[in-house]
Amino acid sequence: MQHRKLGHSNQTVSALGLGCMGMSEFYGPRDDQESIETIQRALDLRLNFLDTADVYGKGRNEELVGKAIRGRRGEVFLATKFGNVRNAEGRFAGVNGRPEYLRQACEGSLKRLGLDTIDLYYQHRVDRNVPIEETVGAMARLVKEGKVRYLGLSEAAPATIRRAHRVHPISALQTEYSLWSREPEDEIIPACRELGIAFVAYSPLGRGFLTGQIKRFEDLAPDDWRRNAPRFQGANFEKNLALVRHIEQLAAKKGCTPAQLALAWVLAQGQEFVPIPGASRRAHLEENIGALQVTLTREELQRIDEIAPKGAAAGERYPEAAMRAVNA
Repeated sequence: MQHRKLGHSNQTVSALGLGCMGMSEFYGPRDDQESIETIQRALDLRLNFLDTADVYGKGRNEELVGKAIRGRRGEVFLATKFGNVRNAEGRFAGVNGRPEYLRQACEGSLKRLGLDTIDLYYQHRVDRNVPIEETVGAMARLVKEGKVRYLGLSEAAPATIRRAHRVHPISALQTEYSLWSREPEDEIIPACRELGIAFVAYSPLGRGFLTGQIKRFEDLAPDDWRRNAPRFQGANFEKNLALVRHIEQLAAKKGCTPAQLALAWVLAQGQEFVPIPGASRRAHLEENIGALQVTLTREELQRIDEIAPKGAAAGERYPEAAMRAVNA
C-alpha cells in the first residue's frame, strides 16, 4: 500500500481511501454483512483511510463502520463529518454549523462509532449563517479536548478555506473531483496547494458512472438517489455515456479497467490528492486498489485531458437545491 501525507500534519494515510456512504444508503439495497467484510478486507490490504458521516443512513453508517473496525482501531484512520441535518422522516433539513450543535454532533458520532477520538473531523457543508471562524473555533476546542485529532472542510470555497485555516490548521479539504468534475482546478486546488492542505477527492468514479457498469437509466435501482441527479437523466445520460465509452477504450488499451484508469488519473494529479471511491463489495474494493499499480505516462495524461476536458460532463452534479450548498 502506498501512503500520502495529510496536509501539514505528520500523519500519513493510504493513498486510496474507502468511502462508506453507499453501504447504508443512496445507491440501492444494503448488505451490512458484505459491507463489514469489505471494510475488514480493506484493512487486511493496508487501506486504512475510512470515510463516513453522521448523515449517512441517519447514523447507521457510523454504527456499521464502528462494528467493522472493533478490535482493529490501531489499523484505522477514520474520518467523519457533521453539519448536514435531516429531520425525523430522513429529509434534508439544512446545514448547522453552530458551536453548540457541533459538540452534540461530535458526541453522537463518537458513541455510534464506539471511539474516544475521531481522527479527521469535517464540516460536511459550510453554514452560510454562521461565521466559519465560530464553527472552526468550536472544532479547535474539540481538538484540545482530545475528541478530534485533525480538522477538515468539505465543499468549501477558497475564501472560506483561508479564513478557517487562520483559526486552526485545516488538514484536508474534501470536494468532488473526477474526470467529469474538474471545477476545483480553477481556484480550490490552487488554494489547497498554497496552504498545504490535502485534497480528498470524493466520488472520483463519478458516482459509479465512470466504471462503465451503468449502461441504462434502468440499471439504477428504483430507490437509487442517482435517479434524481441531472447527469444521470435524459439527454445528459446519453452524452455522458459517450464520454465513458472513450474512457473504456483508453482503459482497454492500457490493460486496466475504466475505474482503475479514472482513479489513476486522480492519483497522478499530485501527492496531495487522496481519492476515496465508495465500495460496498470486496470485488469492487480490490478492483479499485488495483489502480495503485496503474502508472499513466505524460502522453496518456494528455490523451485523457483531450477525452475529458474540464466541463465535459453534461448536467450539474447535484439537483439545484443541493448545488446551493457547495463551494460555500
